[in-house]
Amino acid sequence: MNNELHTIPRIAITSIATGLLMMAFFTTMWTGIACGSLKHGIILLILFGIIIITFISFAIYLFGISKRFPKLESETDKAEGKQAGKWFGIIFGAEGLGIFVAINIVVNLGHADLTIPVIALVVGLHFYPLAKIFKRTIDYYLATWTTVIAIIAIVLILKKVYPPANVDAFVGIGTAIATSGYGLYMIYVGRNLSKKVIQ
Repeated sequence: MNNELHTIPRIAITSIATGLLMMAFFTTMWTGIACGSLKHGIILLILFGIIIITFISFAIYLFGISKRFPKLESETDKAEGKQAGKWFGIIFGAEGLGIFVAINIVVNLGHADLTIPVIALVVGLHFYPLAKIFKRTIDYYLATWTTVIAIIAIVLILKKVYPPANVDAFVGIGTAIATSGYGLYMIYVGRNLSKKVIQ
């Protein structure tokens, strides 16, 4: 068991815990957008609230057991981690810039009602390069799901099929499902890794 344990550095556990806290934050944000656009969003609030609390609780658990994993990493892991961190920062910055530019474009075009959908579009697109950097297939699924949700929402608003508030709720729910799915995937990975120290 000790050999198996020492193949997993502490940062692998803390990274998942940090990711869960991020998913809790983003799920809260998109749930808030959905509930704020609906007259009766209490069911959504309860459902996603349970998921958010689960993410935070498991993140705390992972931070707790991370102390039982070694800090040591191989030089290759350190180099790859540094490179991945660099590109994550670049992509995260590009996402923020993309959101700023997208919002300004739709507002100046007289379509402020597209603000939420274009934010979701940028969020969805930013998962594609992340999938390549972190070599995770799930990022491609999340990227495609969120991007499709955003495009559908943009079309619905431009065609005036539904009121913007209803479309914003659609986007909020769809994107909250994506962030929830990502968090549940992290819990699955975290559980598998945590067994290495529990067994």
